[in-house]
Amino acid sequence: MFPTTIAGSLPKPEWLAETNKLWPQWRAQGQALQQAKADATLLWIKVQEDAGLDVITDGEQSRQHFVHGFLEQVDGIDFAHQVEIGIRNDRYKAMVPQVVAPLRLKGRVHAFEARLARAHTKKKLKFTLPGPMTIVDTVADRYYGDRVKMAFAFAELLNQEARALQADGVDVIQFDEPAFNVYMSDAADWGVRALERAAEGLTCTTAVHICYGYGIDANNNWKKTLGEEWRQYEQVFPALAASRIDQVSLECYHSHVPPHLMALLAGKDVMVGVIDVASPEVETPEQVAETIGRALQFVARDRLFPCTNCGLAPMDRGIALRKLEALGKGAALARERYGA
Repeated sequence: MFPTTIAGSLPKPEWLAETNKLWPQWRAQGQALQQAKADATLLWIKVQEDAGLDVITDGEQSRQHFVHGFLEQVDGIDFAHQVEIGIRNDRYKAMVPQVVAPLRLKGRVHAFEARLARAHTKKKLKFTLPGPMTIVDTVADRYYGDRVKMAFAFAELLNQEARALQADGVDVIQFDEPAFNVYMSDAADWGVRALERAAEGLTCTTAVHICYGYGIDANNNWKKTLGEEWRQYEQVFPALAASRIDQVSLECYHSHVPPHLMALLAGKDVMVGVIDVASPEVETPEQVAETIGRALQFVARDRLFPCTNCGLAPMDRGIALRKLEALGKGAALARERYGA
């Protein structure tokens, strides 16, 4: 009961990359960088296991950014001539590559880190990929001229890699779609359809992570404009409930999301965010257990997966470690409290 997991990303050690940054620069190159990525991946697998987590990730240690880490292995994308665009409806600016030709995979994208992680944990392994709509919102289009058409082109490539990851022994494949909380009507219209295309044919567990963003200033400031109730989930949850996706990840702790919106996901596993990634304050096991208890009003016990609100990538490493420990201990406390 209450299997624990994280949204996906974890901070990179300072010997691997710049710290506390969303797009950190690597500290090494070539084979030295590859070895450093492997070392960091193994380090965080051990930390997650020691914290008592049940579904382990690679911590996205081999990716500079959760979207661009996938795009680096896609033909038709020009990284040499990046341009500045507004991301998530101009919430913040970023330098991004341009789509300049038909999209094709150069080959495998994440075989190295997925196989490494699979070989070093006996627990269930989750691997994260960016969702089609979020990719579309994080690149500059100079070829397709149509967001939907480009999203489905990316969905095809994601599906190819997802099937390969499943063959590598990955138990859960999660697509990250923070754009669903920004372009809500489009998400319910074609975003979920593109997501289903990305997951087509998979027999492993499929998941989608929808959050209010990493704990960076641009996201924290945006949240302050959303009022006392954050109801963005209300538009897309019914479409996801009717979809073939198995699990949905959402923010709960320290958010203004009305908890009853979780009831819209009846029939789905729900990864309930019980750890705040926007605050350096470390949750207590009691706070984690209490959040799980509140979620149980709307989510069946056998479908509730305690999780982090979002990724921990830009966070201080020591704080992230303590938050993982709180997640594991809090879920254990909740099992004692609500197990009867």
